[in-house]
Amino acid sequence: MDDSGNTPPTDAVSATPDPSRQPATAGDDTAATGASKPPYRASYTFLVVLTVINLVVDLWSKHWAKSTFEAMAVGRSRKVVVIDGVMNFIYAQNPGGAWGMLQRVDESVRRPFFLAVSVAAIVFIVSLYRKLRPGQTVLKWGLPLVLGGALGNLIDRIRFGFVVDFIDVVYSWGGHATHWPTFNVADVSICVGVVLMGIDMFIARPPKKTAVAAQAAAAAETTAAASAAEPAASDAG
Repeated sequence: MDDSGNTPPTDAVSATPDPSRQPATAGDDTAATGASKPPYRASYTFLVVLTVINLVVDLWSKHWAKSTFEAMAVGRSRKVVVIDGVMNFIYAQNPGGAWGMLQRVDESVRRPFFLAVSVAAIVFIVSLYRKLRPGQTVLKWGLPLVLGGALGNLIDRIRFGFVVDFIDVVYSWGGHATHWPTFNVADVSICVGVVLMGIDMFIARPPKKTAVAAQAAAAAETTAAASAAEPAASDAG
């Protein structure tokens, strides 16, 4: 109070909090961290290279089987024994799906159906690969195998209207030799890839929410430490 009895006005500037001195919140710190660190992206080079290798091996093996067995004289045994009584190489044209599924369906229905299914599978695999997270190594290997196999059989359907199968496996069932449905390299790749995809589903990994919560807790601790340091710095001044 001055000599005239009036109370001097309060300093409005000092009473207004300085936004620049406000402690950062956990959300702000998390957002800043997310902005500074780009999201994880799986290597498309890995996807392309493994898919192409798989595709080349499949197409070459089918070309070998088709050209070799079609060149054999009529009446000659069209079979190459790999392991006697266990595995042979033969030549089969499969217009259907796995294990001859839908072979007897009219081609005007069967061929567009399998083409559409193959394209849908390829789109699904690529979209799933884009969503890979760090640590999903098993799935990262499985998807290119399925993709390469799907492309190999799709190319056969486009070129020939059927899939070239040549691997004949024989096993004993009930005391009798039984032949497993003939298959090819693409089928093997697809089966191995699907198994790897199944394994990935059972691999434990920390939930995404837990990681976010841990990051927020760390940011909160940093904020609390910064807030505690500010008064100490003011007293020292």
